[in-house]
Amino acid sequence: MTTRILTGITTTGTPHLGNYAGAIRPAIVASRAADADSFYFLADYHALIKCDDPQRIQRSRLEIAATWLACGLDTDKATFYRQSDIPEIPELTWLLTCVAGKGLLNRAHAYKASVDKNVEVGEDPDAGVTMGLFSYPVLMAADILMFNAHKVPVGRDQIQHVEMARDIGQRFNHLFGQGRELFTLPEAVIEEDVATLPGLDGRKMSKSYDNTIPLFGSAKQLKDAIARIVTDSRAPGEPKDPDASHLFTLYQAFATPAQLAEFRAELVDGLAWGEAKQRLFERLDAELGEARERYHGLITRPGDLEDILQAGAAKARRLATPFLGELREAVGLRSFRSDVASAGEGRKKAVKSARFVSFREDDGSFRFRLLDAQGEQLLLSKGFADGKAAGQASKRLQAGEPLDLRDEGDAFGVWLDDECIALSPAFGDAQARDAARQRLRDALDA
Repeated sequence: MTTRILTGITTTGTPHLGNYAGAIRPAIVASRAADADSFYFLADYHALIKCDDPQRIQRSRLEIAATWLACGLDTDKATFYRQSDIPEIPELTWLLTCVAGKGLLNRAHAYKASVDKNVEVGEDPDAGVTMGLFSYPVLMAADILMFNAHKVPVGRDQIQHVEMARDIGQRFNHLFGQGRELFTLPEAVIEEDVATLPGLDGRKMSKSYDNTIPLFGSAKQLKDAIARIVTDSRAPGEPKDPDASHLFTLYQAFATPAQLAEFRAELVDGLAWGEAKQRLFERLDAELGEARERYHGLITRPGDLEDILQAGAAKARRLATPFLGELREAVGLRSFRSDVASAGEGRKKAVKSARFVSFREDDGSFRFRLLDAQGEQLLLSKGFADGKAAGQASKRLQAGEPLDLRDEGDAFGVWLDDECIALSPAFGDAQARDAARQRLRDALDA
């Protein structure tokens, strides 16, 4: 089975070493898997929420696009595009905005943090809060749901946004799906083994701390940045503790096991910090040198980058355009001509059919109901830990698998893989229960 993976990169700055080790490198490796269908995009609409400097955003778009390509992203295999080149995304954002609860968005971490900061200094709670910031999770949901991504690799601070995308997608499915799952419900993926690199001062490498190491600066810029890494006061010849050194942590992210073992032994034997920094520079320069040359070549050919991104957008829109058409139909935004044509062909009024309805309980579990054409409940599922498992169970019932029905007191249960996954209502006698069994079979056959 192919797994669709989607990742966005906000275009507000120049990529640094932490971005490379923590996001770019593992994503490119993942895109090469035989069962992966990877979507990577420049989140330039998201950038407008954080930055009002047009030159900075434009430069960042160029630098980030060049970085991914220089690092080896295969655009024949992966779909690589700019968010702003997909007009279906803002239209889907509006469709989702119309079903997203304000209460849900009130709980978004970024919005709550802004409100808390305002309250702390005695300002109006919403001072300086734009609708872009407030509805950021809806735009992110549109990014994910437009391409029905199965997995979304994110940092821990973004897990909530993927969960919101699930909630919004599930609500849309419930309102407009008529028993179908229009949207795949995504899963957040936290890559525990991906490196989080320390910056020059030992804190997490971040532009906000001004402690970054440039990814594709010149060799001299790289060496100068490494020279500013803070170390302890141990003199040459004194043993160093590798596990307490963020210089060693940086080296670890780019070394083979043999190289790392050798470096550890040298530190324990008293390698001077200056020599240790030289070792780190040589290791990084060896890994990044060729990619750095490709990057600077791409930066000087923005027209080539534009062609690549436009090709990626065309590839993405081959999925987005027809899917948005399906969603417009689902919510009632249909052509009058199609109605006239249908009437001219004498098409009968649509007959209501049985349908599955998915929902989420207050305890966070996911369930579904099967309703007959009159809206009477035929089945109520058990609580599933995640929406994906609930969706898979309902799909199996719709796929025509042989039904395993077992009496459960005054009701009957539906079993899959030796587990009762749904129950009928309770009935007064065996005759009513048997009739309900047949109604269930008829509904699933239809």
